[in-house]
Amino acid sequence: MFLTLTACRHDMQDQPKYKPLAESDFFSDHRSARPQVEGTVARGHLRIDKARYEGRISNSDVDYFPIPIAREDVERGRQRYDIYCSPCHSRIGNGMGMVVLRGYRQPPSFYSPRLTTAPVGHFFDVITNGFGAMPSYATRVSPDDRWRVIAYVRALQLSMSGKVSEVPADARQQLDKEPPLPLGPFNGPPPVPAAGEPGAGPQTSPGAQRQQQQQ
Repeated sequence: MFLTLTACRHDMQDQPKYKPLAESDFFSDHRSARPQVEGTVARGHLRIDKARYEGRISNSDVDYFPIPIAREDVERGRQRYDIYCSPCHSRIGNGMGMVVLRGYRQPPSFYSPRLTTAPVGHFFDVITNGFGAMPSYATRVSPDDRWRVIAYVRALQLSMSGKVSEVPADARQQLDKEPPLPLGPFNGPPPVPAAGEPGAGPQTSPGAQRQQQQQ
């Protein structure tokens, strides 16, 4: 009985299935990977609303938001913006992000007349397809999140031209408060160690240090 059971062993890696692109003798075209049925649409990809998923109608950028935008959507847009956009555009949208300060090509400010008057569909098209040095973010930011990011950009633009009288009365007192402290040590230049502390190094200029090394 023991010998019979061992003879029936069938390892999991040896399964009765076709490997990708393997040849098949069963089908007349010898392809094991079968083509999709004509008209097949993957779940969640029936994107017949061109304004929502392309930002354009009849080759023109739309000038309205094709999805409802509430406060929660703007907050979600701020989160996505801080993650994907702020490294280049900065947290405030002036185009002086951290990677720009380190040599990357500077993007335009969101407060330039060209972008403050641009339709929202223009921003959607740029996020989707890229523009200039900016790559496409279509694989990282979903279509609806792109609209939320654009809503936050519009909020940034409005904040630069807003008036105190337009701020709700219960929120005006927040304007007089001190700004919050930096989030961490990377928001500013690193502290310089005092003389005698670890990492302080010699108190000479780089040029003088090189001369000392050459001597």
